[in-house]
Amino acid sequence: MCGIVAVTGYRKALPLLIDGLQKLEYRGYDSAGIAVINEDNNLICDKSEGKLKNLINKVSNKDISGYVGIGHTRWATHGKPIVKNAHPHLDSLGSIAVVQNGIIENFQELKSKLEKEGVDFKSDTDTEVIPHLIQKELNNLSKLNLENNGSTLLIAVRNVISDLEGAYALAVIWSGAPDSLVVARRQAPLIIGLGEGEFVCASDTPAIANFTKTILPMEDEEIGLLTPLGIELYDSENERQYRNPVSLKSSEQVVDKKNFRHYMHKEIYDQPEIAKNWVKKYLSKIDSNQYKINYAFDTNFLEGIERIQILACGTSRHASMVGSYLLEQFSGIPTNVFYASEFRYSPPPLLPNTLTIGVSQSGETADTLAALNMEIKRRKLTNKLELQPNLIAITNRLDSSMGRLVPNIIDISAGIEIGVAATKTFFGQLLSFYGLAIKFAQLRNSKSADEINNLILDLINLPPQLEELVSSHNKISEKLAHDFSDIKDVIFLGRGINYPIALEGALKLKEISYIHAAGYPAGEMKHGPIALLEKKVPVISIATPGKVFEKVISNAQEAKARDSYLIGIAPKCKGIEIFDFLLPLPAIDEWLSPLVAVIPLQLLSYHIAAHKGLDVDQPRNLAKSVTVE
Repeated sequence: MCGIVAVTGYRKALPLLIDGLQKLEYRGYDSAGIAVINEDNNLICDKSEGKLKNLINKVSNKDISGYVGIGHTRWATHGKPIVKNAHPHLDSLGSIAVVQNGIIENFQELKSKLEKEGVDFKSDTDTEVIPHLIQKELNNLSKLNLENNGSTLLIAVRNVISDLEGAYALAVIWSGAPDSLVVARRQAPLIIGLGEGEFVCASDTPAIANFTKTILPMEDEEIGLLTPLGIELYDSENERQYRNPVSLKSSEQVVDKKNFRHYMHKEIYDQPEIAKNWVKKYLSKIDSNQYKINYAFDTNFLEGIERIQILACGTSRHASMVGSYLLEQFSGIPTNVFYASEFRYSPPPLLPNTLTIGVSQSGETADTLAALNMEIKRRKLTNKLELQPNLIAITNRLDSSMGRLVPNIIDISAGIEIGVAATKTFFGQLLSFYGLAIKFAQLRNSKSADEINNLILDLINLPPQLEELVSSHNKISEKLAHDFSDIKDVIFLGRGINYPIALEGALKLKEISYIHAAGYPAGEMKHGPIALLEKKVPVISIATPGKVFEKVISNAQEAKARDSYLIGIAPKCKGIEIFDFLLPLPAIDEWLSPLVAVIPLQLLSYHIAAHKGLDVDQPRNLAKSVTVE
């Protein structure tokens, strides 16, 4: 969610940096900062907490000259959103400035070594190790009698990033090379915009669009030196790279696809990292045995909530149904999920102490916005304190209409999602509901401290399991997809907490492969859908060990008796012998099973559509953000 802007050229850097940062505000941030090397070759750095306007107000009356600089909007990971943790970060001499997106996973180890060498850290961030390491490298290089220039800085940064673990996008300036800018990336996007005698580098295209229409997206593991004279770009083997820039259309959004064929495929692979980031953002340790859920808003109003109503459409509704199960069964609070498109025209009676949650990945879904607006207006019209609107929005876009409408936002922080068929944003919405369920369970004491803590620990331990699951099921699903070439209909079955996952699996298959699919509660199949079963209608059953496991297996037996091809999504355990094909899951607590069960369904749908040669990222008749009612 962080934003980077960096410039070098013949125009003053500060106005360009501010303009670029303004274009990146949609990404969400909690602080902002700039660093510029002035005409006296001194490094000037200014940072502010909160919105970009605070930084603008801070620098507007200053005469900050200079033609090379870096800017940043920060979304906090390591360290609170306060000025000392805002980017850029400097070395101890104040001659090197660095901005960074991503997470340096081994920063604590690097920081400890530097502290033993006498380095005094000013922030709580992972980023600050980088300028100190660069300073150390420059000191070593000075012993070789190298000139103070951009090439020397490039060497120093290259040596430092070889020791960094994790994902990053970096921009570095040094007063010893006052016209030079060094940029590098690993698993985090950076795009270079090419002007005439000037260059801008940014983490997303909106920051570049006003500067130039010619861009050069950096590839993974690349490092570059930018000066007014040109660009030097090198790969991880230090080989000079040469490739043609591309044109940027005014409406185009350039997002890193890495080496994946489709954005949807890449976004499925993003989900373990989303889980890891969610844990870091929303879970904090109180003591050795207790954790709490962190929100950016005051949660005191949640203590008086007696019931919840959720408004959503499509995939967001399926996530909300899982959320409803968790809030009722784990947190003990009555919860209803409404089609947002129906809620507006047949709302339930107004009841006191009701929390309304709007869920939309884009924050622009017209039906959900209309339903929220109606609910706000009708509650305010009552003039009764207990009927005033209590609102939360779960969205991936803080700057959206929903973000402006609702005061309390749960940001799923999934990053820009290009694939129309939502995958990682659905996963992020699920995690948001797990957080709410934990929060309400703690407030209402609906579960013991041990039960709540066990769920939290399972969430903390989930990312590595997801990484292995995505990798293994990518191969399994690609193989299975070949069997769906002539399939016209598919039935998905689930019970309890995984019934919504059956619905989501069916929706994904419909959206991108154009195969008719339907999801049902497994126990309802015999009440009508069983009439559809035959050899050419596969049945996909989600069977995770728990209180309904045996029931799901029995329902699968009913399909087996009608000659259906049975595909099971289940761990390897007793009872799964019935399935003709198994998509194996790790052994996991039933509460967390939706988070793992959805992965094989997403990958299977993707590979079926890709095998058929369809437009996976932009399926027919669908839009990413549905802005009409």
